[in-house]
Amino acid sequence: MSENFNKITTSLAELEAKIAFQDHTIEELNQALIAQQFMLEKLQYQVRHLAEKLHSVQPSNVASRAEETPPPHY
Repeated sequence: MSENFNKITTSLAELEAKIAFQDHTIEELNQALIAQQFMLEKLQYQVRHLAEKLHSVQPSNVASRAEETPPPHY
């Protein structure tokens, strides 16, 4: 009976250690996810800001190469 009790106690201790390790891992993953979400929101804001800036830029007065007349030939 004592041997059986020792096996159960050992198994229980191993399970508790695994659960503690999993809790720690889950917390680390949660913190990484929070950091990534923050970075994603920051990048989305920057992309929106750059897109708004791009749309607000006035078109250039210089014609594109396709629109320019070819230079005169001598």
